[in-house]
Amino acid sequence: MTLRCRGGDFWVAHMRPVCESHIIVQYIDEAFAAAADGSPPLLPADPYERATALFWAAYIDDKVLKPWRRVFSARTDEERAEWMGQAVAAVGALEGVLAGGKEGGFFGGDSVGYVDVLLGGNVPWVRATTAISGGELFDAARTPLLATWMERFGELDAAKAVIQDVDKVVDYAKMIMALFAAGSAAR
Repeated sequence: MTLRCRGGDFWVAHMRPVCESHIIVQYIDEAFAAAADGSPPLLPADPYERATALFWAAYIDDKVLKPWRRVFSARTDEERAEWMGQAVAAVGALEGVLAGGKEGGFFGGDSVGYVDVLLGGNVPWVRATTAISGGELFDAARTPLLATWMERFGELDAAKAVIQDVDKVVDYAKMIMALFAAGSAAR
């Protein structure tokens, strides 16, 4: 049987594709469990904590990222506000996770975990959203722990090495928004 990825992210492992970014991160975590630097795995070994991390990863994808991505393809200001409102409402639950979770300021506790990596990959887009619309997904007044988490994550050497330049993300987002606006005007 051949697995084909339809759009989106994929990783080729032993000549076989692994699809979807959250599955790719999980695969890499398991396939390269013995990190040379001695860092802990991204997913906890404890079955309950592992299930909890997987739940929050799915929550982020479904409740935060799906509506938030639609902000950029919305054809009207009303649609954009509706999608942003849904994403902002869902972010409140993540603030609660950090408030009631482990010490250390990351979803993984003292060290970066699975949820941190998945959400952290969106940090440039969070900053781009602020630059484009003034709307803040992780507002320091509303979600102070998430705002602090975003700053701490962005300061990690590993994150600095791979995080996209925010100005380039802003330019790309504006181009996407213009394409959708042009498509809407043509109708």
